[in-house]
Amino acid sequence: MLGKTERYLLTSIREKGAIFIPLIDPEDVDAESASLIAKEGERAGASAIMVGGSTLVSPESLDKIVKSIKESVKIPVILFPNNITGISRYADAIWFMSLLNSADPYFIIGVQVLAAPLIRKFHIEPIPLGYLILGEGGAAAVIGKACPIPYEKSSLAVAHALAAQFLGMRFIYLEGGSGVSKPVPSKTIRMVKSVVNLPLLVGGGIRTGSQAKEIVYAGADIVVVSTALEQSDPKRKILEIMEGIKEGAADRGIDQSD
Repeated sequence: MLGKTERYLLTSIREKGAIFIPLIDPEDVDAESASLIAKEGERAGASAIMVGGSTLVSPESLDKIVKSIKESVKIPVILFPNNITGISRYADAIWFMSLLNSADPYFIIGVQVLAAPLIRKFHIEPIPLGYLILGEGGAAAVIGKACPIPYEKSSLAVAHALAAQFLGMRFIYLEGGSGVSKPVPSKTIRMVKSVVNLPLLVGGGIRTGSQAKEIVYAGADIVVVSTALEQSDPKRKILEIMEGIKEGAADRGIDQSD
């Protein structure tokens, strides 16, 4: 049975065509800065806030940041964990994800076994997600011991995404890696979306509204941006990204005027 947050995400995608979720890395910001980014995101029309990333942070620091964000916004807070330490009882939901192209079984199924009882105990909504790291991969590839899929090998991304769908996962995340030089290519997004019948998240290397527009037009349902928001004027960047998403959805023939 689908949980409240997952139903909300699916409804938002259906109504808007594509949605924006800012990703806040708790190692790179304090609670005040995290709340500011979350509030600006909500005002601009972001559908949720993701908290986590490829770096390491203590459970205490994570709890503090998640609580601060929850007190600042009404949209859901979804955990994006890199390990067992990425779980906070204060979040609404968690991407219950498997890093399908990791060389280490720990990141494919091991940590999920360890995390499942905690998630149940804390009453956090798990959302099954197939996670794929492509291209440069960034720190995410190092932490997750991934074998990044080369950008030019789109067929490999398609095969992994299909495997995720056949295994019963309900979302796919194509990750280029936080702070990388180039986002996931439109060709790859288009090929995956043409074959896989699941909502598609795309993140990593997205810095401009035009890049967000291109990614949505190619087929992304959820655009995830992190590093580009960690600057002196996150409001301006959030508005730019949101505008690009709206334009991309419009070019696909989906109205985002509301």
